[in-house]
Amino acid sequence: MSTSGRRIWVGIDAGKGHHWAVALDAEGERLFSTKVINDETQILSLIETAREKADEVRWAVDISGRASTLLVALLVAHGQQVVYVPGRTVNRMTGAYRGEGKTDAKDARVIADQARMRRDFAPLDTPPELVSTLRVLTNHRADLIADRVRLINRLRDLLVGICPALERAFDYSAAKGPVVMLTEYQTPAALRRTGVKRLTTWLERRKVRGADAVATKAVEAAQSQQIALPGEKRAAKLVGDLAQQLLALDERIKDNDREVRETFRSDDRAEIIESMPGMGPILGAELVAIVGDLSGYRDAGRLASHAGLAPVARDSGRRTGNYHRPKRYNRRLRHIFYLAAQTAMMRPGPSRDYYLKKRSEGLLHTQALLSLARRRVDVLWAMLRDGRLFTSAPPVTQAA
Repeated sequence: MSTSGRRIWVGIDAGKGHHWAVALDAEGERLFSTKVINDETQILSLIETAREKADEVRWAVDISGRASTLLVALLVAHGQQVVYVPGRTVNRMTGAYRGEGKTDAKDARVIADQARMRRDFAPLDTPPELVSTLRVLTNHRADLIADRVRLINRLRDLLVGICPALERAFDYSAAKGPVVMLTEYQTPAALRRTGVKRLTTWLERRKVRGADAVATKAVEAAQSQQIALPGEKRAAKLVGDLAQQLLALDERIKDNDREVRETFRSDDRAEIIESMPGMGPILGAELVAIVGDLSGYRDAGRLASHAGLAPVARDSGRRTGNYHRPKRYNRRLRHIFYLAAQTAMMRPGPSRDYYLKKRSEGLLHTQALLSLARRRVDVLWAMLRDGRLFTSAPPVTQAA
């Protein structure tokens, strides 16, 4: 039966290699179900097939990340309306449909049916170039930081098998000097032979700050252990390799941070965001990468809810006013506001005054910080809305 002149809904279970598309009419009857390779030609063919079925087509996808970038870009470029159906919703609603099996076709049908029945799903659009670039850069930065943590953990684990005192002597995640030392000297015997004076000279040639303090502490740790542990030579070589990788990775992180700052500060909103205490260019860039131009939020409350800073009610019967922390929110966005509030709280100003006020009311440290973060969401929203920089005093409005 032709559905020309009517509306249909196409649900797409997106994937990296291919998608599965299912189209439903207004009565929920399936019009077609097909596999689509993640390729421009096949996606365009899918769009034309859907257009032949009806004059108006509504699209819904379950992934808003890199896997669906080409799909969403082509749909938006051809004037199609696309909404995002969260995977959690698809997972929960699958149990309401017949059968226990899970297939791409069934998931796509659930997506299309939910888009047909509900009108509260967020629309998807292609983000501006700057936002897309910041998302790539900040995601890459998170990967680099995770790699750095793994390298440090492996280095410390190997170092314990060589000289536990040397492993305890330094914080290798915060100080560059000890890592530079480990590229050449990893065993107690090598450090004892070198001595404090020669090691200091060697470190100074490599522009290590506080070279004498690093050398003194390292030699003291080496002198506390006279025995050579089994497998020491091989472990020492691995420690040296890991130390060199760690130094190279630190340079890559610095280059990435510089690119993040330059890209972020090319945005008109960068000066406003950075004027707020605690919001530096890295946190500001991650904020813009997540929230975009704020067009997806009706007000500051919606932004706070997305960040998990707005408590949700769990009332039942006579139990009222029972508020809890939400379970569904953006963890990274919450982390951004939390870190910014923690940084601002450490310095004199309105943020610290508000934090101390909440502490005096009996709130714990974490609770007071979350309360401060929620308040700062309203402040940041007002600053971006009015296009004004942060000031410690509220703006003065002149009488007409």
